[in-house]
Amino acid sequence: MQTTEPVKRTSEIEEVTNLYVIHPISSWLTPRFAALGIPPNAVSLAGMAFGIAAGVAYTRYQTLAWTVVAFVLMIAWHVMDGADGQLARLTNAQSETGKILDGICDYVTFIAVYVGLAMTLAAEHGGWVWIVIVAAGVAHAVQSAAYEMQRQCYNFWGWGRKSAELAKLDTPAAHRPGVLGALYRLYLHLQYLTTGVTVGFHDELARALATDAARAPKIREAYRAAFAPAVRRWSILSANYRTLGIFIAAAAGRPLLYFWFELLGFSLILAVLLSRQAARSARFLKSLRQAA
Repeated sequence: MQTTEPVKRTSEIEEVTNLYVIHPISSWLTPRFAALGIPPNAVSLAGMAFGIAAGVAYTRYQTLAWTVVAFVLMIAWHVMDGADGQLARLTNAQSETGKILDGICDYVTFIAVYVGLAMTLAAEHGGWVWIVIVAAGVAHAVQSAAYEMQRQCYNFWGWGRKSAELAKLDTPAAHRPGVLGALYRLYLHLQYLTTGVTVGFHDELARALATDAARAPKIREAYRAAFAPAVRRWSILSANYRTLGIFIAAAAGRPLLYFWFELLGFSLILAVLLSRQAARSARFLKSLRQAA
């Protein structure tokens, strides 16, 4: 089949467990799903079902066997989460609906796991546990969005992949008057800031690529060289390490420790990564201007 973009994810920024464990399994399954005529959205939903089942299993985390079952189910979700995107690219079935569904399935999976653990922990420690876990969930959403934006920006600026194109401030939605327009513009600014840069950085980079088409490949090459190592470091905020952290904490009988680390530890890591990314982006723009 002809595809407009690579089927597999960008290897140089891929998280190590994805690169050597999860995605090889996903890649083995993908052509088989295609041969059976299974649509990508069905794969996404199957992954979500595994995630919900993991949440149910974690309600009995006190028993190690159930914790192991929950971990295996979470791995199955990761495999499906890798396969749905590969299948969409292989069969040229990418769609905005699919992207949204994929994101929803990811969030539902972790909501199921967090709620499953919260129910049991609240029974053990009291209702205050819900406050900690809900706060950790909000922090999780922000951290995950920031990491995914790093990957999206890299694929768009580094490789020019249309599917990773970023939302812009010069669209009709951004110029809409009133509250809705203001909220949309605020959302876009916050989305860019979660990458550690500003809208201005993206505007200047876009102008440089558009102004000199002959130089654009060199600019993209320089971008990849500068940002690939950074995006790999951002993978500490990926779902894989959360899955592993939840399993280790639950297996040790202390799952509440994971939520405290989610709330405090990962948030501190995010702040450090954002600060470093802002400095890196400023250096890149400086080098871009000097080369012009």
